[in-house]
Amino acid sequence: MDMHSAPAADAPLVQVGKADVTAEDVLAVARGNARVEIGPDALAEMAVSRARIDALAAEPRPVYGVSTGFGALAVRHISPELRAQLQRSLVRSHAAGMGPAVEREVTRALMFLRMKTLASGRTGVRPLVAETMAAILNAGITPVVREYGSLGCSGDLAPLSHCALVLMGEGLAYGPDGAEHSAGELLAAAGITPVELLEKEGLALINGTDGMLGMLVMAIADLSRLFTTADITAAMSLEALLGTEKVLAPELHGPIRPHPGQALSAANMLAVLQGSGLTGHHQDDAPRVQDAYSIRCAPQVAGAGRDTLAHARTVAERELAASVDNPVVLPDGRVESNGNFHGAPVAYVLDFLAIAAADLGSIAERRTDRLLDKSRSHGLPAFLADDPGVDSGLMIAQYTQAALVSENKRLAVPASVDSIPSSAMQEDHVSMGWSAARKLRQAVDNLGRILAVELTASARALEIRTVDGNARLAPATAAAVAAAREAGVGGAGRDRFLAPDLDAAEALVASGALVKAVEQVTGPLA
Repeated sequence: MDMHSAPAADAPLVQVGKADVTAEDVLAVARGNARVEIGPDALAEMAVSRARIDALAAEPRPVYGVSTGFGALAVRHISPELRAQLQRSLVRSHAAGMGPAVEREVTRALMFLRMKTLASGRTGVRPLVAETMAAILNAGITPVVREYGSLGCSGDLAPLSHCALVLMGEGLAYGPDGAEHSAGELLAAAGITPVELLEKEGLALINGTDGMLGMLVMAIADLSRLFTTADITAAMSLEALLGTEKVLAPELHGPIRPHPGQALSAANMLAVLQGSGLTGHHQDDAPRVQDAYSIRCAPQVAGAGRDTLAHARTVAERELAASVDNPVVLPDGRVESNGNFHGAPVAYVLDFLAIAAADLGSIAERRTDRLLDKSRSHGLPAFLADDPGVDSGLMIAQYTQAALVSENKRLAVPASVDSIPSSAMQEDHVSMGWSAARKLRQAVDNLGRILAVELTASARALEIRTVDGNARLAPATAAAVAAAREAGVGGAGRDRFLAPDLDAAEALVASGALVKAVEQVTGPLA
């Protein structure tokens, strides 16, 4: 699919109504190019809350977000004739991002989630505003949102402002052709009329945690796949190192250490190793009472990450059910100020996931290093080379892997512990959740590459083990090796240009095709 094209007429449809949207809805719009529409129940609710805002706008008393300035400038009461200008000025001044543009999927998630909140009826905007946002998404128009500008408090202000600017027919956006154009040109070509914002609407468009939430939802989806992948590559490494699968027995996990993720990872590894003729021979050449921690403790480390992921999923589900805005229109008609735009709940789990990703990559690298070290690999050639000394094998692949692991350790430093006051000390504590989300995206990409290197090494090691035909691979690990070879990941042999092999392994991991190949043998893995 051309990810810059407008959604096709027969593309899946996601309707936003009174019911909460799901993570699957976010992924369908952000990555699957699904079309969106506002349901009639949501449009009716929006009309009711807008009537309340109109009534407040007509009153002489100042109401924050309706007839006042913003942030530290909220002390000024704005007269009716200046309020349209107030909304335009808010969006224009807050569209102050810098740096490279973020990924298209991030911007689509950001817009969709903001549209979802508008459709909740808690923000007080007109139905027209949400419908125009839906039209922009459906036309394949993607605002240019910059990397830097959000502090993760008062929402993702700058990123959302760049989107709101396009709604007004201003600023820059990518068209269905993937090229950058002026927003006015793109809206005109799509037959979309720019919105003239009324009271509170500019504020409602920019005052949410939608960017960091969208990135959290996508990171959860990616890490779910990578944790299963890690169980597969760990099992392959265990088998290649002649380790024992007895440590994966279910009675050693759930009943005596009841962490759910640990039990799931152990069960996955045991399923992948079913039928292996290599496991359990760890005492044949050089007696070992126990395997090294990177082998024996793989379920404990991956399982802790799985449980972290489960907590993050709970936070994401709660946030997907939220209507983040300030002030907010309550069901009884009251319009109340609040602090729900603070990104701390999301920022914390974004940072937590970066820690889990870093540690999962770290233990995978240790297994790879063990496969390459002839003093610890139990009979495998040095660096899995064809003729060690003439050939270097996978020596430098491990260097690349180690560099990625090191970077992920740096990316695991929490962003959410920092706070820099802004808006003349009115906004004196911020979450840095957007920064946590941006670094998590890089950490997730790096983790996929780290696991791709382990896959490359373990697949080569398993082929070397079976070269004489006497050793039998587990059917599932044999399927993993076959999938790697079909994808273009070369096997044992003389040294060759290695980067294409690693790229192929990375693509195999990222696409989920490795997991699917193994599940053809094992059945569904957790």
